[in-house]
Amino acid sequence: MRSLADLTAGWRERATGLLGADATGWASNLTSGQAARPLQAGDIPLETIAELGASVVEMVGEKRSTWRRWNLHAEASRQTMGWRFATVQDREAIVGMIADTAEQASLRLTPPELASSPAVFRRTDGTSVFRPKHSTVFSSTVLLETEDRLLDRAGTRPGPVVDVGTVERVVAKPDRQGRQLGPDQADALTKVAVSGRLLDVLVGPAGAGKTTAMSALRRAWERQHGAGSVVGLAPSAVAAQVLGDDLGIPTENTAKWWQNHLTHGTTFQPGQLVIIDEASLAGTLSLDRITGLAAEAGAKVLLVGDYGQLQSVDAGGAFRMLVADRGEEAPELTLVHRFVNEWEKTASLDLRHGRTRVIDTYLAHDRIADGDAEDMIDAAYAAWRADRDAGRESVLIAETREDVTALNARARADLILDGTISPSRDVALAEGTRAGVGDTIITRRNDRRLRTGTGRDWVRNGQRWQITDVRDDGSITIRKPGRRFGAIVLPADYVAEHVDLGYALTAHRAQGVTTDTAHVLVEPTTTRENFYVSMTRGREANRAYVILDRPDDHAAPHPSDNEEATGRSVLFGVMQHSGAEASAHEAITAEQEQRGSIAQLAAEYETIAAAAQHDRWATLIRASGLTTEQADATLASEAFGALTAELRRAEANHHDLDTLFPRLVAARGFEDADDIAKVLHYRVARATTGPAGSGRTRKAPALIVGLIPHARGEFAPDMRLALTERRELIEARADAILGTARQAAEPWTTVLGDPPADERGAARWRRDARTVAAYRDRYGITDDTPLGPNPVGTSQKIDHAHAATALRRLTPRPSGRDEARRPPVGVERHGPSL
Repeated sequence: MRSLADLTAGWRERATGLLGADATGWASNLTSGQAARPLQAGDIPLETIAELGASVVEMVGEKRSTWRRWNLHAEASRQTMGWRFATVQDREAIVGMIADTAEQASLRLTPPELASSPAVFRRTDGTSVFRPKHSTVFSSTVLLETEDRLLDRAGTRPGPVVDVGTVERVVAKPDRQGRQLGPDQADALTKVAVSGRLLDVLVGPAGAGKTTAMSALRRAWERQHGAGSVVGLAPSAVAAQVLGDDLGIPTENTAKWWQNHLTHGTTFQPGQLVIIDEASLAGTLSLDRITGLAAEAGAKVLLVGDYGQLQSVDAGGAFRMLVADRGEEAPELTLVHRFVNEWEKTASLDLRHGRTRVIDTYLAHDRIADGDAEDMIDAAYAAWRADRDAGRESVLIAETREDVTALNARARADLILDGTISPSRDVALAEGTRAGVGDTIITRRNDRRLRTGTGRDWVRNGQRWQITDVRDDGSITIRKPGRRFGAIVLPADYVAEHVDLGYALTAHRAQGVTTDTAHVLVEPTTTRENFYVSMTRGREANRAYVILDRPDDHAAPHPSDNEEATGRSVLFGVMQHSGAEASAHEAITAEQEQRGSIAQLAAEYETIAAAAQHDRWATLIRASGLTTEQADATLASEAFGALTAELRRAEANHHDLDTLFPRLVAARGFEDADDIAKVLHYRVARATTGPAGSGRTRKAPALIVGLIPHARGEFAPDMRLALTERRELIEARADAILGTARQAAEPWTTVLGDPPADERGAARWRRDARTVAAYRDRYGITDDTPLGPNPVGTSQKIDHAHAATALRRLTPRPSGRDEARRPPVGVERHGPSL
């Protein structure tokens, strides 16, 4: 634990470095002498606010491809941080005005509301409550134009190429390590070498052998264009070093290369191949600058990466946009070589694409544990330690810096206890931990001044080292793990500010690491990209330890509110939670998709229906035979909404609720009931499982696209209009999804068959097929099977049953009584009885 005096001294040193002047003197000058009168909101000219608004958009656009109101507000607060205001209200007023101006200067990507909202669902400013406050997504014309330039360069020919004969000779011959290219590697290499595109892409999932393919491409390119015709870049210094070591070419990180261009005139030469590795981590503006110079010089740029892994900290999404623009023509490595187990190769690809079925695959192979945070941290650490003790190379990955720090401290304590390292001489590190001789550390800042004796290697951000000596002045000597030479001395101030223990890592630090095993702590807040990266580090095994009792601040309810939460349900949410920043072009499409999705429209429909029918259901409950106290308790219950939804579903099944509901109330007393609304919900659900009537008198349920119960009754005009508009949008959306999927021949459509030739048969086919399409859209199903994995939650189970019934009607039955009883492809025998 560091003392307050030590912390204060550290803060003073950091402030001095940022200010470029003594922090204490700066603060004294600011607070003494003839201090200016504190500002009031009216003191700031509108011209200044307009200028700041434009500056805010420019700064935010450097870091993000898209943004929302709070991003602009945060930047406006940062830019006015040094202003002294008379009151907090004055500051808030000015920051709000700057954010308003920045909004007006931004380009709105979110479409306007697709349907009207009743007055009761509008805020005082007229906006709909169905749109979260300040949820509009913005970008700028600068970023859209930048992305357009990248797309243009990706389609521009001719650029430098390699002869097909040269490529074939390289492909046919193993490299110096005896590695022969696989068919996917050879195909991707050939596409890149002969394409003639000024800007090309090479996509490779984790463990697919991107390095082997790039090495062969380098040999082919140099045969055609000469030695030194291939240069390498990467967004980080560590990635650039790895690329250089693997390919034997000069490399640099993109920021430093651009600085060299501005300072020393460094540029590209005609015919060069510029490989930018880990391209998903490269910022859009940086790629635009570099590819622009390459195009002017007549060089070819190849972006290599995986759009499913971690993304740029600057305005990003460009790599994924370029890959999507190429579609199936994009050169891609498809065979995964890293993993020992064949099933894990396929599972890693499912993780990459967000296919939720992979959760059951990992469960079937006993790779997922779940429980409270303390238990999961203990289990992950124990498994990691056991692997280390058994001589395996293992990595421990956690979501939060706090967990990483705690695990690092624990690992070091155990190493001290078993005598692996000695605590006699150690130094304090950045996160409050300590390290001594034998400890593994990670450096967190590039510093080219800190070099080996030969000058060939230097300290990079994200690099792991082992301490070989601790000096009296607090400096340490380090070298790379497993190396006997190449020592570097880290000064004491660097150690205190930029060094951490390196036993446990975050997913961002782990990208690029390959080990024997990986043990991964998973939170409800974990993104799909973090999970994919973390679960693809180990060759032999990757295990997830899912924490159930921590909240997800970005979703409600979170798992700790749900007593039935499991590792499977949390991981289902993780797989649907993409943290990748979309390009501005992709964001336009995504916003249209989200706002017009059946999930969104159905939620709005049911919310409006509940409000429109509230009085009707209240009247039904009060007239059902309940006492006044019981009726009041039912209306006040948290389960009242679920009860009214069940009543609406029963009415859609053509049940006469005015007759049925009083019978259900009278069937049994409520003396032992903790919540009468829950009891009534159960009784209604049991009694109205199927449509009313029997045989020929039975009517099909009145469901929108076969899933959502129609709201009936007398409604206010604005309520009826809102419901009608949403019903029509839901139906149109389902038709569009079905049509697009069939046109693209998506795998899930194959079991639907073709519509019959007769008009009535075709109408029935379309109705059932539309139900399947609507179910997929409502629950985000991405699997190749029509209905995806097992449903989660009561509502989804009910909808799953309706969709499964529709699918059975669509699927031709095999001959034979037993065969006819089998469910169709994509439908499992599970889910509740309706």
